[in-house]
Amino acid sequence: MNIIKRILGVVWIALGVLAVYYLIINQAIPLWNKGGENRIPAVIYTVILGPMIAGSLGAFGLFSLQGEYNDK
Repeated sequence: MNIIKRILGVVWIALGVLAVYYLIINQAIPLWNKGGENRIPAVIYTVILGPMIAGSLGAFGLFSLQGEYNDK
């Protein structure tokens, strides 16, 4: 079971990177290009949500890789 948790750590890190990629490429950039009132959600996606998603999923994956969630 502990090996599965470590493997899922890599999955969590990859999921965080892919989620931020999707958020920036498919959500934020089109809103930046439209301009006007659409810039507010683009700023929120880019400055607030992107780092929060990457940091939380990355930290969770790192802790899984380090064995913090292993059964003793």
